[in-house]
Amino acid sequence: MANTTIAAGPTFSLQHRHQVFGRVGVSTLRHQQGHTLFFTQAVPAIRRKFCPSIGIYQDRQSFSDGTFNSVMCSSSVEGADKVSTDQSRVLRLGNRGCKLIGCGSAVPSLNVSNDDLAKIVDTNDQWISVRTGIRNRRVLSGKDSLTDLAAEAARKALEMAEVDPDDVDLILLCSSTPEDLFGSAPQVQRALGCKSNPLSFDITAACSGFMLGLVSAACYIRGGGFKNVLVIGADALSRYVDWTDRGTCILFGDAAGAVVVQACDIGEDGLFGFDLHSDGGGQRHLNALIKDNETDHAFGTNGSVIGFPPSNSSYSCIQMNGKEVFRFAVRVVPQSIEAALENAGLPRSKIDWLLLHQANQRILDAVATRLEVPPEHVISNLANYGNTSAASIPLALDEAVRSGKVQAGHVIAAAGFGAGLTWGSAILRWG
Repeated sequence: MANTTIAAGPTFSLQHRHQVFGRVGVSTLRHQQGHTLFFTQAVPAIRRKFCPSIGIYQDRQSFSDGTFNSVMCSSSVEGADKVSTDQSRVLRLGNRGCKLIGCGSAVPSLNVSNDDLAKIVDTNDQWISVRTGIRNRRVLSGKDSLTDLAAEAARKALEMAEVDPDDVDLILLCSSTPEDLFGSAPQVQRALGCKSNPLSFDITAACSGFMLGLVSAACYIRGGGFKNVLVIGADALSRYVDWTDRGTCILFGDAAGAVVVQACDIGEDGLFGFDLHSDGGGQRHLNALIKDNETDHAFGTNGSVIGFPPSNSSYSCIQMNGKEVFRFAVRVVPQSIEAALENAGLPRSKIDWLLLHQANQRILDAVATRLEVPPEHVISNLANYGNTSAASIPLALDEAVRSGKVQAGHVIAAAGFGAGLTWGSAILRWG
């Protein structure tokens, strides 16, 4: 077995184990002959009584040049029956699970149809619908606020879950288009009237954002003792679209969706496995880069400082290579879902619903075909809303739940993918 170096710090012991759960992006460990490396931190006060362990193995995949690593992680605790709750908070959390108990969504009032777009760019309803599956999208206008949409979706999710805003421990706003450079999550918290001042912050991962938020919520609950976590996906990509570019303006819409993730006994756990990745090499295919604006320098120039003061900056419109993004999605998403199923220990046949980021109907169809999921088991509302980035999965989930399509106990394979490039999936149970 290859040697592994551990940085100075707590004492670690090495052991073999085959239990696996989840995936994070670390690339410093190796495995051999299918064995799993376990690094177990020795806790001095209770070293002889229990052994919290983290199982790790390496997996190599690639998008751009064939060389990125990911690491699978799982946790277990030995000797749990011998440790009292006042000895170890980690152990006390060892039997915690999490479940999704409420959802909600909100969309702007302005509807923009394909025919409306045909009035400003060279396109038509048939050209758009055949290539994307999209017929309408909602767009923020006038005094509409993305923060208000996010708060409305969150409020509906809390009402369904029968959770009071004051009982929320954490708010994760998954958004790449906040209304404040420093993040909009605290403003959502304020709009909800959370008097307990729970921690609220943004997660920026574009169309994969909601999946990262969902897994993050599970980690806060399982490892941090949180009880109620509000995960919101909300984006207003219409603000960063070039409305003269028919290749991109036809795709995007604005929306918000939310779920309440609540702590539960491990026997009721509703997040069975997940798989997350990123590859910065693919940024060239989908981005909205920062750019310098031309401004007059109030200070003039005297030759003493070059390039100062800097010009004001803003973000460019969304740039996308549609063919490359399509190839990327139909390749990595099935792989990711298969990995999440393996982590969960479940076969494909256990999936009741396939819920993908609503980017393009052709992508949804291609992924479903590769996973052998019948079309009637694929959740899609793309035709009515277009690509709403981080909002698309919770928005589609909320409609499916409220229509009675998704019911308590149903198993869902969900996956997000997009700019970064980032992608990830989770196998979860509703209710």
